Amino acid sequence: MAQHRPTPRLPQHRGELSAALATLAGTPDDHSGVDDQLIAIGRLCAQRIAAVRYASVTVRHDGAYTTVAASNDIAVAVDEAQYAERAGPCLEAIDSATPLGVPDIAATMRWPGFRETAYRLGLHTSLSVPLFAGRGEPIAALNLYGHDSAMMSALTAAVWAAYDPAVPAGPDLPRLDAGGAELATGLTEAFAVRAVIQRALGVIARREGLPDRAYATLRLRAADAGTSLFDAATTVIRESDPDPRR
Repeated sequence: MAQHRPTPRLPQHRGELSAALATLAGTPDDHSGVDDQLIAIGRLCAQRIAAVRYASVTVRHDGAYTTVAASNDIAVAVDEAQYAERAGPCLEAIDSATPLGVPDIAATMRWPGFRETAYRLGLHTSLSVPLFAGRGEPIAALNLYGHDSAMMSALTAAVWAAYDPAVPAGPDLPRLDAGGAELATGLTEAFAVRAVIQRALGVIARREGLPDRAYATLRLRAADAGTSLFDAATTVIRESDPDPRR
């Protein structure tokens, strides 16, 4: 996955959704509260983003996919059509670790099961966004379904800019509403959390000579201290380089 950094081209909007995304990025993947965090993220997207009519969250466990949160039965039906065919934007977003937008569902030829179900239920456009927890690898896909392709296009551009600042945000960015800006802000903050954790894992791997155990070591350190992975990672980095000017 490419290096990520905050981008000033995106409208900055902090709130409960952005905080939830940053918190998830600093939570161990096996933490008992991860599913609750994913449910909250899906709910907030459905409530706050103007382009989104329905939202759901797909998780993958042992090669199987399931919907852990959905704002409506329509979102569940579209998700399950993808699971049945084992193909679709939400599965591909998790597998590829990149966002996947479908600007015109009726015109897509890649996933017939997804296309037929979504179009029959009145959906015109979608965006699937991979989400990650403390290990830094995708654990879920946030699926956003809507009716307005122009509004979803603006949201897709903002999400892509959060994932890779080298990608132009596009001319539709002024259409982005406050909820969409909050999603983009949260993703940018999540990548900043991820960068700190990955840096700390590198410190641990170099110090102990056991790269495969670095995450487990950081996970244990966070548990012993009763802190998040991000806080534990910050401490590891500070201990390795106590000069605050560097």
